[in-house]
Amino acid sequence: MRTAVFSTKSYDRQFLAPAAEAAGHEMEWFEPRLSRATCPLARGFSAICTFVNDALDATILQAIHEGGTRFVALRCAGFNQVDLAMAGQLGIQVARVPTYSPYAVAEHSVGLMLALNRKLYKAYNRVREGNFSLEQLLGFDLRGKTVGIFGTGQIGTVAARILHGFGCRLLLVDIHENDACRAMGTYVSREQLIAESDIITLHCPLLPQTHHLIDDRAIDQMKPGVMLINTSRGALIDTRAVINGLKSSRIAYLGLDVYEEEADLFFEDLSGDVIQDDVFARLLTFPNVLITAHQAFFTSNALTEIARVTMVNVTAFAEGQPLTNAVTVDLLKK
Repeated sequence: MRTAVFSTKSYDRQFLAPAAEAAGHEMEWFEPRLSRATCPLARGFSAICTFVNDALDATILQAIHEGGTRFVALRCAGFNQVDLAMAGQLGIQVARVPTYSPYAVAEHSVGLMLALNRKLYKAYNRVREGNFSLEQLLGFDLRGKTVGIFGTGQIGTVAARILHGFGCRLLLVDIHENDACRAMGTYVSREQLIAESDIITLHCPLLPQTHHLIDDRAIDQMKPGVMLINTSRGALIDTRAVINGLKSSRIAYLGLDVYEEEADLFFEDLSGDVIQDDVFARLLTFPNVLITAHQAFFTSNALTEIARVTMVNVTAFAEGQPLTNAVTVDLLKK
């Protein structure tokens, strides 16, 4: 099946191309993101393959439907960028990669914690400049700290295992509890997790009920000096509220791999440009903020699995088979 692949980078082709060839599919590679301006590129393709910042709102879905598209293969786990109600009305099937490497994202989350705590980014730059002073590099032991984990799916569970190994006390929040996490920590209310945690890490999907999960009210309830980590979806936190939390020192450490307005920033080289996003630029001014550009998933293991499952999804659609990884509006209710 001929499939239009949007938001193509060199690493996408490196992993998707051999998987597509092995599955007998033909990929047409497009570097631009899918948007209202670029959706004509999808004309004539029954299937398209998109990533996290490709827009699939009602207008774009109607446009690609008119061009003949009947299937969207998301090469990611998240689906908040898709108007699933409109896709259902149009008869456009959507499938995702529900899991690829929970270890990749969980390990990156803990990496952010360690880098922020021990000021590794500052230490690296100092030593390169010949500055061997330890001033302002003081950290703390993770052992004995209380870590709150929002979301105990596969990624949250792996994060719990790692942090349990450090000797942390774990507080957990999820509407679906699991025995593996219960053996390592305690499921509590959202309010208790926020109030008692020294470190809060987010591993839940972006749904209407989790949008701005971390807002002014939540931050006011946090311990002074809390560390906040988000490697899930940017809009789980209200960025302006977090900036206020940083200014008041309620939030002493912030580690982000995602940002709610990241679509015009992440995955691109803007080193020669002036950043136009004033909120993001403000975040960069804080010495206790560490931001990576949506790279938590970015391991060879994860990309191999993403390519494999994406081709499984495309094959199932091409052969008229049930989509085991289908995404429908019903998922929003869970």
